[in-house]
Amino acid sequence: MKNYSINKTPSQVQLELAERLREIRKDKKVSQSELADKSGVSLGSIKRFEHTGEISLASLLRLAHLFDRLDDFDAVFKTNEDLKEIEKLFNR
Repeated sequence: MKNYSINKTPSQVQLELAERLREIRKDKKVSQSELADKSGVSLGSIKRFEHTGEISLASLLRLAHLFDRLDDFDAVFKTNEDLKEIEKLFNR
């Protein structure tokens, strides 16, 4: 029996991020090759990311910086004022 959840899995988030980057890249009319040149991320890494969602954090941050989206990462791992909520996560 499979476990079902309304929460996204890490794989789903990876693929959604890859799709968003691809959409931004295409909207800006930038090829994968141009993106590699401008960002310093290898062409192979960009192709792999857009296809599988796999990319290093450093490369992802370079791509975000290039498209002026680095601030989108500010909320990641930000501490919650209400530590009781965090406590609940570890007590499940």
